[in-house]
Amino acid sequence: MSLPLNLSKPKDLGLAVRRLVVFALPALLIVGAIGFNVVSGMMQEKPEESEDEIKATPVVVAEAVSDSVRLTVSAQGEATPRKEIDLSPQIAGRISYISPDFIEGGSFEKDEVLLRIEPAEYEFRVVQARANVARAKSRYASEKAETDIARKDWAELGEGEGSALALREPQMAEAAAQLASARAALKEAELQLERTVITAPFKGRVQAKSVDVGEFVSPGETVGEIFATDLMQVALPLTDHELGQLGLQVGFRETENDLGPSVTFSALVAGTPREWRGRITRTDGSYDRQTRVIFAYAEVEDPYGAGADNGAPLAAGLFVSARINGRQIDNAVTVPRTALRGESEVFVATADDTLDIREVAVASSNRTQVVLTGGVDAGERVIISPVRGAAQGIQLAVAGDEDDTGGGTTVAEVTN
Repeated sequence: MSLPLNLSKPKDLGLAVRRLVVFALPALLIVGAIGFNVVSGMMQEKPEESEDEIKATPVVVAEAVSDSVRLTVSAQGEATPRKEIDLSPQIAGRISYISPDFIEGGSFEKDEVLLRIEPAEYEFRVVQARANVARAKSRYASEKAETDIARKDWAELGEGEGSALALREPQMAEAAAQLASARAALKEAELQLERTVITAPFKGRVQAKSVDVGEFVSPGETVGEIFATDLMQVALPLTDHELGQLGLQVGFRETENDLGPSVTFSALVAGTPREWRGRITRTDGSYDRQTRVIFAYAEVEDPYGAGADNGAPLAAGLFVSARINGRQIDNAVTVPRTALRGESEVFVATADDTLDIREVAVASSNRTQVVLTGGVDAGERVIISPVRGAAQGIQLAVAGDEDDTGGGTTVAEVTN
């Protein structure tokens, strides 16, 4: 605001001074009050923080519990038959018969006739071969008689040993060779006739069928796909750590004295949960170069019969989850999963409420608990809450104990 001042007259000068005081004094009072408050606030003493408030870090703890646990490993895989083959004839011919069981999904027994090839041509070859054998036998008998006569005549001459030609030995050898050849041809013809009947090499089921009655087939042509149902196997990928949890080695083979771990398979079949029991019988002798896992092979016996779950078979091609029973660990220590920091570190609240950072040996872990074989003793308090500025020996303020102590004495297994 500008003040109109005219200093040319003394009367006007006094008026200007009075106006300046009226307008400036309130502003000066306000500024002075603000300054006083600021200085007073700065001069007030701050309350002292207690030593406990500065050093103690609040935490929540749970008690480590001693327990005996059964380690288990989870995996997944596809059920595949141990035996699966392409069915094909060994001779050429026209299909004259197909078993009613030889259809997709059909079941059959070992040595059951699945297909027949028209046998007439092969039966004729057998007849011809038998006739050739008869002729060869007749000639052999004639040559043998003539050879005997030649030997007798030469002996009567008394001129020592006769030559092979004089004794008809070449003729006799030729007749014997012709007889052997005829007999071999007969066996071949009979074998070809037998091959007109295609039988099942094992008990199983039909995966696919690709021929019908009246079709001409060639040797080696695939007429169907079949698989055995005596055994179903599942390849399960395992890490090296999981292999150790199961107590298995690379290249393991099950024996009567060294049985593999038991396995429970599960899957939804037609919307119903199903389970099947099996056992690991072997592992690969090397690790997969791409994934660095090793495959263990579990087998289920008679999956379409006694091994089925209330009539639901462990069918070929079914994708299943597997729960594998591993090693038993006695006197292990279990703690909540939240107590594990990183891969192998646990924070422990000591008796005097200070932080002790421990390296631990982890045997197994899942989403809720961890099994330890070293680093923490039963009864110790493990910290399950975040710790700000965690450092060895800092003072702690324990907020309380958790009811979840990592499993308790009723824990039967720990699943990865």
